[in-house]
Amino acid sequence: HPPLQSLITLGIHHEQQHQELLMTDIKHILACNPLRPAYRDNLLESNHSSPPTQWIEFSGGLHTLGHKGDTFAFDNEGPRHQIYTQDYSLATRPVTNGEYLTFIEAGGYQTPEYWLAEGWATIQVEGWTAPLYWERIDGDWWIMTLGGLRSLNSYEPVCHVSFFEADAYARWAGKRLPTEAEWEIAAAPIPLQGNLLDLDYLHPIAASSQNLKMYGDVWEWTQSAYHPYPGFQPSAGAVGEYNGKFMCNQMVLRGGSCVTPPGHIRATYRNFFSTAARWQFSGIRLAQ
Repeated sequence: HPPLQSLITLGIHHEQQHQELLMTDIKHILACNPLRPAYRDNLLESNHSSPPTQWIEFSGGLHTLGHKGDTFAFDNEGPRHQIYTQDYSLATRPVTNGEYLTFIEAGGYQTPEYWLAEGWATIQVEGWTAPLYWERIDGDWWIMTLGGLRSLNSYEPVCHVSFFEADAYARWAGKRLPTEAEWEIAAAPIPLQGNLLDLDYLHPIAASSQNLKMYGDVWEWTQSAYHPYPGFQPSAGAVGEYNGKFMCNQMVLRGGSCVTPPGHIRATYRNFFSTAARWQFSGIRLAQ
């Protein structure tokens, strides 16, 4: 029965989303506990340094975006459509904790010029001075992980930053965030490999090579608002509310994270969150 089969398939993928959200919620609950308990105390840690950022150039022109083929995709990944881009470059890896710490120490959170107006207002009201789960203890930075409190590893990708923080960092660095089209064009030919849930780190790890790395570790904020693609029509009935109802005041993230099930990510996958959300494993890739 094809309609029933497609509904069950959607339900399974929806359940995968909740498995990921459970990990983010567990982390948030444990981080709120003053004892900072670990979800698991035997988690692996990355112990290598990350290479310097390299830039990969992409040619502008007409590109086709969106999901194709008979495999599962959410309705917001289509329909396929053409988009025109300028020439651009992407960083080979996400921004690291060490790089973000330089922004903090340079007064990034005290300098309104780097911030969108709403972002500046948000950090004043919320009192943000660092990413979520960063803690200053006796002059040193620590970070809450699903393995408990750890000393900040400067080579790991920075995570648990809002869109506002990602955008401000990019402006401070003299770069910008990629559009979701630029991200997808770069990711489409790359194998679906990375630090996803199956590697069992449950935390971002340092990049080990200068190859372009697009999947896993952290969901990457783009500068693209979460809007329907040209020709998008929500499905009839309740399942039509699944994505279409949220196409307002959200920004698109791409690429999956260290707690995303490996069968649940693809180049066309559009995640979305509000601009101030920080509890997701969200990070920063620069474009220029």
